Amino acid sequence: MLDKITVAGVAVDTRHWIGGRRVASAGTFTDHSPIDGSVLGEIARGGPAEAEAAVAAARDAFPGWAATPRSERARVLHAIADGVEKRIEELAIVETTDNGALLRSHRRGVMPRVAHNFRFFADWLLTLGHEDFETRGHTNHVSWDPAGPCVLITPWNAPLMLATWKVAPALAAGDTVVLKPAEWSPLTASLLADIAAEAGLPAGVLNVVQGHGSEVGDALTSHPDVRRISFTGSVPTARRIAASAAANLTPLSLELGGKSPLLVFADADLDLAVDLAVEQYDNAGQVCLAGTRLLVEEPVAEKFTRRFVEKASALAQGDPRDEATDIGPTIHPRQLEKIDGFVRRAVAAGARAVVGGHRKDGQYYAPTLLTGVAQNSEIVQEEVFGPVLTLQTFAGEDEAVRLANDTRFGLAATVVTGDRERAERVSGQLVAGTVWVNCFFVRDLQAPFGGSRQSGVGREGGTWSFDFYCDLKNTVTAPKGWKDHG
Repeated sequence: MLDKITVAGVAVDTRHWIGGRRVASAGTFTDHSPIDGSVLGEIARGGPAEAEAAVAAARDAFPGWAATPRSERARVLHAIADGVEKRIEELAIVETTDNGALLRSHRRGVMPRVAHNFRFFADWLLTLGHEDFETRGHTNHVSWDPAGPCVLITPWNAPLMLATWKVAPALAAGDTVVLKPAEWSPLTASLLADIAAEAGLPAGVLNVVQGHGSEVGDALTSHPDVRRISFTGSVPTARRIAASAAANLTPLSLELGGKSPLLVFADADLDLAVDLAVEQYDNAGQVCLAGTRLLVEEPVAEKFTRRFVEKASALAQGDPRDEATDIGPTIHPRQLEKIDGFVRRAVAAGARAVVGGHRKDGQYYAPTLLTGVAQNSEIVQEEVFGPVLTLQTFAGEDEAVRLANDTRFGLAATVVTGDRERAERVSGQLVAGTVWVNCFFVRDLQAPFGGSRQSGVGREGGTWSFDFYCDLKNTVTAPKGWKDHG
């Protein structure tokens, strides 16, 4: 295999990054671009040996990084952010080529957010702490101790942003990291390793191991030297990781699937509601937070549907590198088949596609809206992870809340209403880790993020990230027993 490939004019190393150096594997896997199916290159395919080497490197580097003063750790994280900002255009074009998301989004939003992830947690680290408090004259002092080597497993739909959402707080906390990127979009993780090394991150503090799921993943998640595991992905994979981690009681943070509702009440600004609903097709619907179940109050359902169909039908689908494109391809032929299967089964069961409902050339699936769906149907209950929405109607608040909460998931929800009291009342009853009211996808890193039910375990963001990536220690000191050494 070639040590490096060129993607849209950018050199990308295809080997692992372990202990501060590039490491090849005997085997490889082929990485394709979802834009046109072209081969991007052969990528080093890790297994148990590479997993063991990466964990050993992280374990050996941990004492030094954990002992590094907070101010120095923060300085290095800011230097990584500087490196990201210098290479935004390169990172954007490589990620678009590798996973098919819009180039304009990567340039203007995603890659700047990657840099912000490092800056935010660097700065938050310097303010982290609790004041000492007294208990019957004894002093309690809470400290945030680095936990140890962490395994971070990230998905393919927003590879670098979601990787750094984990990597940045772990490094800030003083932990060392083994990052396992998704095999369908591994390239920007390799570039991140280069940027981190150039920023002065010590060898072994960040390691990147590529490979197919269980081949390398099982060896990482079952390793006794791993102190934290953070995973974003599907519920079935999370179950496997949890079982693997159970033997060592390794703490887990799991951000999993969603089947989020978007509730539109009759008093809503209908133009806003339609705009927010069409926005759920972002990234070809490959967004875990997407409000894929449109729940619309009966008096406005017909008008809403008509306006939605008009706006959705005008979306431009095609090459994500084109500024005019609104929706790009699905990530992989396997994912395309999965999406198409969901829709075909739904239509066979009586659903009607009022928009889309079919494949297009290549790895593109038409933005789809299905009506006439039953609440207990597969298409309403299971995550499709593609540009497929369903529309159901409700008669009032109670029914809206009942339908919204009637899945096994609880990641997010969106409420569109002109009544502030209703917004507060309904939001309080929804089972979701995040509720947006008259907006969508507004996220602040200081807020907790995660899911309820089978949408996840734990919360990350702000102090919640450090709660996970640190071992909190309380030192209780008595006022007596001291000797005078003066």
